[in-house]
Amino acid sequence: MIEIEDLTKRYGKTVAVDHLNLSIPKGEFFGLLGPNGAGKTTLVRMLSTLTEPTSGRISIGGVQLDRNKIEVKSKIGVVPQHMNLEWELTALQNLQLHAKLFGLEKALSNVMMEELLHYINLYERKNDLVKTFSGGMKRKLMIARALLHQPDVLLMDEPTVGLDATVRRKLWDLMKGLNKDGMTVILTTHYIEEAEVLCSRVGFMNQGKIVELDSPKNLVEKFGSFVLETFVDGETKLQFFKDRESALAKAAEFEGSVNIRLSNLEDTFLMLTNRKVGD
Repeated sequence: MIEIEDLTKRYGKTVAVDHLNLSIPKGEFFGLLGPNGAGKTTLVRMLSTLTEPTSGRISIGGVQLDRNKIEVKSKIGVVPQHMNLEWELTALQNLQLHAKLFGLEKALSNVMMEELLHYINLYERKNDLVKTFSGGMKRKLMIARALLHQPDVLLMDEPTVGLDATVRRKLWDLMKGLNKDGMTVILTTHYIEEAEVLCSRVGFMNQGKIVELDSPKNLVEKFGSFVLETFVDGETKLQFFKDRESALAKAAEFEGSVNIRLSNLEDTFLMLTNRKVGD
Protein backbone atom coordinates (compact mmCIF):
# COMPACT_ATOMS: atom_id res chain seq x y z
CA MET A 1 0.00 0.00 0.00
CA ILE A 2 2.71 2.50 1.07
CA GLU A 3 6.30 2.10 -0.06
CA ILE A 4 9.03 4.42 1.18
CA GLU A 5 12.51 4.01 -0.29
CA ASP A 6 15.68 5.79 0.85
CA LEU A 7 13.64 8.84 1.90
CA THR A 8 15.62 11.84 3.13
CA LYS A 9 14.68 15.37 4.16
CA ARG A 10 17.27 18.01 4.99
CA TYR A 11 16.79 21.53 6.28
CA GLY A 12 20.15 23.10 5.63
CA LYS A 13 22.66 21.02 7.59
CA THR A 14 19.93 19.40 9.69
CA VAL A 15 18.77 15.95 8.59
CA ALA A 16 15.15 15.49 9.71
CA VAL A 17 14.59 12.15 7.95
CA ASP A 18 17.63 10.07 7.10
CA HIS A 19 17.52 7.50 4.25
CA LEU A 20 14.37 5.89 5.63
CA ASN A 21 12.91 2.68 4.19
CA LEU A 22 9.47 1.42 5.18
CA SER A 23 6.63 -0.69 3.77
CA ILE A 24 3.09 -0.47 5.17
CA PRO A 25 0.53 -2.96 3.80
CA LYS A 26 -3.11 -2.17 3.13
CA GLY A 27 -5.30 -2.28 6.23
CA GLU A 28 -2.50 -1.95 8.79
CA PHE A 29 -2.70 0.30 11.83
CA PHE A 30 0.87 1.57 11.99
CA GLY A 31 2.31 3.67 14.80
CA LEU A 32 5.31 6.00 14.85
CA LEU A 33 6.86 6.68 18.24
CA GLY A 34 9.79 8.88 19.08
CA PRO A 35 10.97 11.96 20.96
CA ASN A 36 10.40 15.50 19.72
CA GLY A 37 12.60 16.15 16.73
CA ALA A 38 12.84 12.47 15.76
CA GLY A 39 11.36 13.14 12.31
CA LYS A 40 7.81 11.80 12.79
CA THR A 41 5.93 14.92 11.73
CA THR A 42 8.33 15.56 8.85
CA LEU A 43 7.66 12.03 7.58
CA VAL A 44 3.88 12.56 7.81
CA ARG A 45 4.18 15.89 6.01
CA MET A 46 6.08 14.23 3.16
CA LEU A 47 3.49 11.44 2.95
CA SER A 48 0.73 14.04 2.78
CA THR A 49 2.55 16.00 0.01
CA LEU A 50 2.93 19.10 2.23
CA THR A 51 6.73 18.81 2.33
CA GLU A 52 9.00 17.92 -0.58
CA PRO A 53 11.57 15.19 0.08
CA THR A 54 15.19 16.06 -0.50
CA SER A 55 15.68 12.63 -2.04
CA GLY A 56 14.12 9.19 -2.10
CA ARG A 57 10.78 7.82 -3.24
CA ILE A 58 7.23 7.49 -1.86
CA SER A 59 4.41 5.55 -3.52
CA ILE A 60 0.87 5.17 -2.19
CA GLY A 61 -1.44 2.60 -3.72
CA GLY A 62 0.99 2.09 -6.57
CA VAL A 63 1.12 5.80 -7.44
CA GLN A 64 4.48 7.54 -7.08
CA LEU A 65 4.05 10.76 -5.13
CA ASP A 66 6.36 12.97 -7.16
CA ARG A 67 4.67 12.00 -10.43
CA ASN A 68 1.02 12.55 -9.58
CA LYS A 69 0.35 14.56 -6.43
CA ILE A 70 -3.30 15.11 -7.28
CA GLU A 71 -4.01 11.39 -7.46
CA VAL A 72 -2.01 10.73 -4.31
CA LYS A 73 -3.92 13.46 -2.42
CA SER A 74 -7.17 11.73 -3.33
CA LYS A 75 -5.91 8.57 -1.62
CA ILE A 76 -5.00 10.14 1.72
CA GLY A 77 -6.82 11.90 4.54
CA VAL A 78 -4.83 13.99 7.00
CA VAL A 79 -5.56 14.83 10.63
CA PRO A 80 -2.82 17.31 11.61
CA GLN A 81 -1.49 17.85 15.11
CA HIS A 82 -2.69 21.46 15.28
CA MET A 83 -6.37 22.37 15.06
CA ASN A 84 -7.02 23.90 11.63
CA LEU A 85 -10.80 24.05 11.49
CA GLU A 86 -12.68 27.21 10.57
CA TRP A 87 -13.92 28.20 14.02
CA GLU A 88 -16.39 30.82 12.76
CA LEU A 89 -18.16 28.23 10.61
CA THR A 90 -20.47 25.44 11.71
CA ALA A 91 -19.46 21.77 11.71
CA LEU A 92 -21.47 21.23 8.52
CA GLN A 93 -19.98 24.28 6.82
CA ASN A 94 -16.47 23.03 7.60
CA LEU A 95 -17.26 19.78 5.83
CA GLN A 96 -18.90 21.62 2.92
CA LEU A 97 -15.79 23.75 2.48
CA HIS A 98 -13.61 20.64 2.37
CA ALA A 99 -15.93 19.07 -0.22
CA LYS A 100 -15.59 22.14 -2.44
CA LEU A 101 -11.81 22.18 -2.12
CA PHE A 102 -11.69 18.55 -3.27
CA GLY A 103 -14.21 19.14 -6.04
CA LEU A 104 -16.58 16.49 -4.71
CA GLU A 105 -19.92 15.92 -6.42
CA LYS A 106 -22.53 17.75 -4.34
CA ALA A 107 -25.19 15.07 -3.97
CA LEU A 108 -22.69 12.37 -3.00
CA SER A 109 -20.79 14.62 -0.60
CA ASN A 110 -24.04 15.66 1.11
CA VAL A 111 -24.80 12.00 1.80
CA MET A 112 -21.26 11.43 3.09
CA MET A 113 -21.46 14.47 5.38
CA GLU A 114 -24.68 13.22 6.94
CA GLU A 115 -23.20 9.75 7.47
CA LEU A 116 -19.96 11.06 8.94
CA LEU A 117 -21.67 13.46 11.33
CA HIS A 118 -23.77 10.56 12.61
CA TYR A 119 -20.65 8.36 12.80
CA ILE A 120 -18.79 10.81 15.03
CA ASN A 121 -21.91 11.60 17.09
CA LEU A 122 -22.01 15.26 16.07
CA TYR A 123 -25.12 15.24 13.88
CA GLU A 124 -27.17 17.10 16.49
CA ARG A 125 -24.48 19.80 16.61
CA LYS A 126 -23.94 20.11 12.87
CA ASN A 127 -25.30 23.69 12.74
CA ASP A 128 -23.35 24.91 15.77
CA LEU A 129 -20.22 27.03 15.39
CA VAL A 130 -17.01 25.06 15.83
CA LYS A 131 -15.73 27.62 18.34
CA THR A 132 -18.37 26.32 20.78
CA PHE A 133 -17.05 22.74 20.56
CA SER A 134 -14.89 20.94 23.11
CA GLY A 135 -11.41 19.76 22.18
CA GLY A 136 -12.63 16.21 21.65
CA MET A 137 -15.49 17.33 19.39
CA LYS A 138 -13.09 19.37 17.27
CA ARG A 139 -10.76 16.38 16.90
CA LYS A 140 -13.67 14.18 15.82
CA LEU A 141 -14.74 16.76 13.26
CA MET A 142 -11.17 16.88 11.90
CA ILE A 143 -11.28 13.11 11.45
CA ALA A 144 -14.65 13.34 9.68
CA ARG A 145 -13.27 16.03 7.40
CA ALA A 146 -10.27 13.85 6.54
CA LEU A 147 -12.62 10.98 5.62
CA LEU A 148 -15.02 13.00 3.49
CA HIS A 149 -13.31 12.31 0.15
CA GLN A 150 -13.14 8.58 1.01
CA PRO A 151 -9.35 8.12 1.17
CA ASP A 152 -7.56 4.78 1.35
CA VAL A 153 -5.07 6.00 3.97
CA LEU A 154 -5.59 8.10 7.10
CA LEU A 155 -2.55 10.01 8.41
CA MET A 156 -2.96 11.12 12.03
CA ASP A 157 -0.29 13.31 13.64
CA GLU A 158 -0.74 13.42 17.43
CA PRO A 159 -4.57 13.40 17.09
CA THR A 160 -5.27 13.11 20.82
CA VAL A 161 -2.69 15.55 22.17
CA GLY A 162 -4.04 17.71 24.98
CA LEU A 163 -7.21 15.67 25.46
CA ASP A 164 -8.20 14.09 28.76
CA ALA A 165 -8.11 10.31 29.17
CA THR A 166 -11.87 9.79 28.74
CA VAL A 167 -12.07 11.73 25.47
CA ARG A 168 -8.85 10.13 24.23
CA ARG A 169 -10.29 6.65 24.69
CA LYS A 170 -13.46 7.60 22.81
CA LEU A 171 -11.27 8.67 19.91
CA TRP A 172 -9.41 5.36 20.18
CA ASP A 173 -12.72 3.56 19.59
CA LEU A 174 -13.34 5.74 16.55
CA MET A 175 -9.89 4.99 15.14
CA LYS A 176 -10.19 1.26 15.84
CA GLY A 177 -13.53 1.20 14.05
CA LEU A 178 -12.07 2.87 10.96
CA ASN A 179 -9.21 0.38 10.84
CA LYS A 180 -11.58 -2.56 11.39
CA ASP A 181 -13.51 -1.36 8.33
CA GLY A 182 -10.34 -1.76 6.26
CA MET A 183 -8.72 1.67 6.36
CA THR A 184 -4.93 1.92 6.53
CA VAL A 185 -4.04 4.19 9.45
CA ILE A 186 -0.69 5.80 10.27
CA LEU A 187 -0.51 7.33 13.72
CA THR A 188 2.18 9.41 15.39
CA THR A 189 1.80 9.69 19.13
CA HIS A 190 3.57 10.49 22.40
CA TYR A 191 1.14 8.31 24.34
CA ILE A 192 2.73 4.90 24.80
CA GLU A 193 -0.53 3.19 25.77
CA GLU A 194 -2.12 4.58 22.59
CA ALA A 195 0.34 2.70 20.40
CA GLU A 196 0.03 -0.47 22.50
CA VAL A 197 -3.77 -0.48 22.27
CA LEU A 198 -4.22 0.58 18.65
CA CYS A 199 -1.27 -0.43 16.51
CA SER A 200 -0.48 -3.77 14.92
CA ARG A 201 3.08 -2.57 14.28
CA VAL A 202 5.18 0.23 15.72
CA GLY A 203 8.27 1.95 14.37
CA PHE A 204 10.59 3.70 16.83
CA MET A 205 12.08 6.82 15.24
CA ASN A 206 15.19 8.55 16.50
CA GLN A 207 17.35 11.12 14.71
CA GLY A 208 15.47 10.65 11.45
CA LYS A 209 15.78 6.86 11.33
CA ILE A 210 13.54 3.96 12.30
CA VAL A 211 15.68 2.22 14.89
CA GLU A 212 13.28 -0.64 15.63
CA LEU A 213 10.18 -2.04 13.92
CA ASP A 214 7.87 -4.77 15.22
CA SER A 215 4.55 -5.49 16.92
CA PRO A 216 4.04 -3.81 20.31
CA LYS A 217 4.10 -7.22 22.01
CA ASN A 218 7.42 -8.22 20.46
CA LEU A 219 8.96 -4.82 21.18
CA VAL A 220 7.88 -4.95 24.82
CA GLU A 221 9.46 -8.39 25.20
CA LYS A 222 12.67 -7.50 23.34
CA PHE A 223 14.78 -7.07 26.47
CA GLY A 224 12.59 -8.97 28.92
CA SER A 225 9.03 -9.09 30.18
CA PHE A 226 9.86 -7.72 33.66
CA VAL A 227 11.72 -4.61 34.77
CA LEU A 228 13.58 -4.03 38.02
CA GLU A 229 13.71 -0.30 38.84
CA THR A 230 16.36 0.87 41.28
CA PHE A 231 17.29 4.38 42.36
CA VAL A 232 21.09 4.61 42.42
CA ASP A 233 23.22 7.76 42.67
CA GLY A 234 20.24 10.02 42.04
CA GLU A 235 19.12 8.15 38.92
CA THR A 236 16.47 5.54 38.24
CA LYS A 237 18.05 2.54 36.51
CA LEU A 238 16.31 -0.31 34.73
CA GLN A 239 17.28 -3.97 34.46
CA PHE A 240 15.29 -6.43 32.36
CA PHE A 241 14.44 -10.04 33.16
CA LYS A 242 12.58 -12.81 31.40
CA ASP A 243 10.57 -13.71 34.51
CA ARG A 244 9.57 -12.23 37.87
CA GLU A 245 11.58 -14.76 39.87
CA SER A 246 14.86 -13.63 38.28
CA ALA A 247 13.95 -10.00 38.96
CA LEU A 248 13.17 -10.82 42.60
CA ALA A 249 16.50 -12.59 43.01
CA LYS A 250 18.36 -9.56 41.67
CA ALA A 251 16.28 -7.16 43.81
CA ALA A 252 17.51 -8.94 46.95
CA GLU A 253 20.99 -7.52 46.25
CA PHE A 254 19.77 -3.93 46.72
CA GLU A 255 19.07 -1.99 49.87
CA GLY A 256 16.17 0.44 50.05
CA SER A 257 13.18 0.66 47.77
CA VAL A 258 13.00 -1.24 44.48
CA ASN A 259 10.15 -1.76 42.04
CA ILE A 260 9.42 -4.81 39.90
CA ARG A 261 6.85 -4.38 37.12
CA LEU A 262 5.92 -5.49 33.63
CA SER A 263 8.00 -3.85 30.91
CA ASN A 264 6.43 -1.45 28.42
CA LEU A 265 7.18 0.24 25.11
CA GLU A 266 8.80 3.25 26.72
CA ASP A 267 11.29 0.96 28.50
CA THR A 268 12.23 -0.58 25.16
CA PHE A 269 12.58 2.80 23.50
CA LEU A 270 14.70 4.07 26.38
CA MET A 271 17.05 1.10 26.03
CA LEU A 272 17.36 1.58 22.28
CA THR A 273 17.84 5.35 22.21
CA ASN A 274 18.54 6.45 25.80
CA ARG A 275 15.75 9.02 25.38
CA LYS A 276 12.18 8.93 26.59
CA VAL A 277 9.30 9.30 24.18
CA GLY A 278 8.26 12.95 24.37
CA ASP A 279 11.66 14.35 25.33
